[in-house]
Amino acid sequence: MKTIKALLFFVTLLVSNVMFGQSKEEMIKEWQRAKAYTQEYLDAMPAEKYDLKPTPEMRSFAQQMLHFTDANYAFASAASGEKSPLGMGEAEKSTDQSKANVTKLVNASYDFVISAIEKMSEASFKETVKMFGRFEMSKGTALNKCFEHQTHHRGQTTVYIRLAGVKPPQEKLF
Repeated sequence: MKTIKALLFFVTLLVSNVMFGQSKEEMIKEWQRAKAYTQEYLDAMPAEKYDLKPTPEMRSFAQQMLHFTDANYAFASAASGEKSPLGMGEAEKSTDQSKANVTKLVNASYDFVISAIEKMSEASFKETVKMFGRFEMSKGTALNKCFEHQTHHRGQTTVYIRLAGVKPPQEKLF
């Protein structure tokens, strides 16, 4: 029985390290990949379709992109202590939601996240931070949640691109 418990403990530890033990360099590489992948989405959507909404109550393609842009700034700022150049929700409220401006704003948010991570020490990823005044987590977890958020909203825009009559980019896992 002790052998089984020990084995379970080490398997759990191994799985935890594989899932959450991402190094700073790995995290930067993943954010760079996400930026490149998002650029493919921004490029794929025709400029005249950036205002496309699948239904009236949904965000437009541009608003989806700008929504996670705001979140990129908010999460990375909270996790790193770097001051965000944009106020909360400022990108999504932008009156210029043209392809050129959305692309500029989205890419700047990825650059902000990557730069913030580069300035952080490995040890700081384990420090805790309170997100949005109520969720306490490690700074590394906050950055992972930010990554999950941008992936979620970028994924939603696959449908928008298809509704625009365009083939979305191929999956970019590596």
